[in-house]
Amino acid sequence: MPGVTEEKDLYLSSFTQFEKTQPQREPLWVHDVRKAAIARFLKLGFPSTHNEDWRFTNVAPIAKVPFRLAGFQPNGVTGKTLERFTGGNWAGHLLVFLNGHFSQELSSPRSLSQGAQLGNLATALQNDPTRLEAHLSRYASYHDHPFVALNTAFISDGAFVYIPKDSIVDAPIHLLFIATASGKPEVSHPRNLIVAGANTQVKIVESYVGLDKAVYFTNAVTEIVAGENSVIDHYKLQRESVQAFHVATLQIQQARSTTFSTCSISMGGALVRNDVNAVLDGEGCESVLNGLYLVTGQQHVDNHTQIDHAKPHCSSREFYKGILDEKARGVFNGRIIVRPGAQKTDSKQTNKNLLLSEGALVNTNPQLEIYADDVKCTHGATIGQLSADVIFYLRSRGINLETARNLLTYAFASDITSRIKIESIRTELENILFSRLPQNERLTL
Repeated sequence: MPGVTEEKDLYLSSFTQFEKTQPQREPLWVHDVRKAAIARFLKLGFPSTHNEDWRFTNVAPIAKVPFRLAGFQPNGVTGKTLERFTGGNWAGHLLVFLNGHFSQELSSPRSLSQGAQLGNLATALQNDPTRLEAHLSRYASYHDHPFVALNTAFISDGAFVYIPKDSIVDAPIHLLFIATASGKPEVSHPRNLIVAGANTQVKIVESYVGLDKAVYFTNAVTEIVAGENSVIDHYKLQRESVQAFHVATLQIQQARSTTFSTCSISMGGALVRNDVNAVLDGEGCESVLNGLYLVTGQQHVDNHTQIDHAKPHCSSREFYKGILDEKARGVFNGRIIVRPGAQKTDSKQTNKNLLLSEGALVNTNPQLEIYADDVKCTHGATIGQLSADVIFYLRSRGINLETARNLLTYAFASDITSRIKIESIRTELENILFSRLPQNERLTL
């Protein structure tokens, strides 16, 4: 692992070169945000396991690789390639990004209501910076999170979705981020901003995929702003290369009477960290955070969530499940905060984990932090193996051991996937689950 000074010099040099290549038409405030963010990253550095939030996740494998900024590289990606990641013929809006850069040729956005915007951040920064200034980097704070600081310092491109008030987007919007290997370790920093006005409805799918087994690093940040009475369904599918690094932050800001739900599915990556933070900043908010992580080999996935009940009369539900095989490692850290005055809060958090081998390990830490006295909050976590009694019952009905194990594992996962409302995405995930279920007996029953 290189020294701290060497790491900082690498990223500072990369930032200096990056700033020189940015369009002159960009507003001054963007450059100010970038400079403040790189300064903060240089002060924070990469987190260590001495940091409580990173106690079970060692990012030294990321820090020791001299990643260079990835450029726009099609590398043979065609419309046919996209079918692998969209469940066949995608019927909704599609925005495609290669190494974090927008591909106009591969994208197929459909028409939206008047005043809506569906495009990329780089174009919006040049053509409509005023609309972005009110939201970009206002919610995902880089002051205490070094990877958010690093992403903010390299803000360049990503998705920009703006839904004006009183609009309903019937077709789902798919943001597809593809890492195209160049043979050298590269990093991309996709930055996404989704703004839904009052009385709107929209479905968003955010996918991160890799074409092969290359080593690369995706450091993504998505900010979602939910206006009053809006309804937002969000899905994140992570299928990176098995040698890739993936760190992502999803920051949600909810106004009064909003309904927000997200479902995070993690299957790829060698080292993965997902931060999901929801702020219920208006009375009558509802928030649902679901997740499934399915890892094997020596994969490591860390899910950190925080639901901040800032106002009274809000409810939240959180349900994460993990399936770990071989020597995989998992982390779940869920935190629910009930602020002073946030009375009548109703919150429930659950984490369940299934270990398919004796070498698999998961650390789970559900937390409640309550500063109000008229609330209903619960949390719980379980870690277990496949039930020997249930397997015996299935085998007594003529089902062989491998099939019995696969059926029970699939049933455990389907409790999450069945909640996905977009049929093509749900079907694709079910097919992937079937293909990735364990094929051999690993436990003595």
